[in-house]
Amino acid sequence: MAFLEISGLRKRFGAVDILKGIDLELEKGGFLVLVGPSGCGKSTLLNTIAGLETITSGEIRIDGRPVNGLHPSKRDIAMVFQSYALYPNMTVAGNIAFGMEMRGVPPQERKQAIDKVAKVLQIGHLLDRKPSQLSGGQRQRVAMGRALVRDPKLFLFDEPLSNLDAKLRVDMRIEIKRLHQATGKTIVYVTHDQIEAMTLATRIAVMKDGIVQQFGTPAEIYNNPANMFVADFMGSPAMNLLAGTIENGAGGLTVSLERPNAAPLKLPVMAGNNGLTSYAGKQIVFGIRPEALTDPEGADRNARTLAESDCLIDVVEPAGSDTFAVTKLGGKEVVARLRADARISAGQTARLAFNLDKAVFFDPETQARIA
Repeated sequence: MAFLEISGLRKRFGAVDILKGIDLELEKGGFLVLVGPSGCGKSTLLNTIAGLETITSGEIRIDGRPVNGLHPSKRDIAMVFQSYALYPNMTVAGNIAFGMEMRGVPPQERKQAIDKVAKVLQIGHLLDRKPSQLSGGQRQRVAMGRALVRDPKLFLFDEPLSNLDAKLRVDMRIEIKRLHQATGKTIVYVTHDQIEAMTLATRIAVMKDGIVQQFGTPAEIYNNPANMFVADFMGSPAMNLLAGTIENGAGGLTVSLERPNAAPLKLPVMAGNNGLTSYAGKQIVFGIRPEALTDPEGADRNARTLAESDCLIDVVEPAGSDTFAVTKLGGKEVVARLRADARISAGQTARLAFNLDKAVFFDPETQARIA
């Protein structure tokens, strides 16, 4: 049985539907990330789990118990906010202990709990400081410590890293991952950052306009996107989505991609993509991630279907561990991810390898995945 179950959940503000029938399940000890653009409903969904927002219809169950009508204090959850919400006049130890003190936990028990979470979060040396004396990352650790001492059934994180700079975000991401591994707690985490989603989650729910577009593991979301929105939103750089035409010739199905000042590029469709047969002669959207479009020497030698073509390179972007090259296909700019030492220059024609095992196809009208 799932630890967190959300069934047919709807939330309406006035005449506006914010959540439109959400169905999700998370196993005990799982890490669910709700990800999507601003206004997609992810924070509202988190607030309904917390009890900070009432629901219009549907059901939320935590550890088998319906919590729809329960006050937040009765749900056995702890929430970590974007703003830290620390008491400025209290020390770190005081902030962590405050909730326990309000519940009448004995001083010795409070001290043991503080020492335990301080060790897990590596903030033992900060216990006597005030929040004003801490960095952003240290404040976020304190906010997590305050939640941890409660030992709740469920942790809720609402964009906890959005106020931090880029390097600190990476550091804190590792800390949250380490915290999850050390405690085995069940976590629901909201972010608009798809890198956070991919690196932290055991399950991801990609949301748009109050609807879950896809729910699955990070690998499923990344490699098998359900529609064009998921394909474009998840991944950095984003998946290349190109207009193409399916053709059925003597050698089987191919996808034809227009290119400037040259004949169309025709790429073989991997055997088994039978869903594309009915699209012969029709327009489709061809999707391929930058890492599946690379220099021939860097191509995956285990790929079953590799195709190579000469492409005119418009822009080259060295990025340290990789080199990104931009060319044009299907009427759009296409990003290829090459080895760091790939010898390539803007304005020249270069050989690129297409790993068609990784290609996906979408219906241009419905935007749903075909194959």
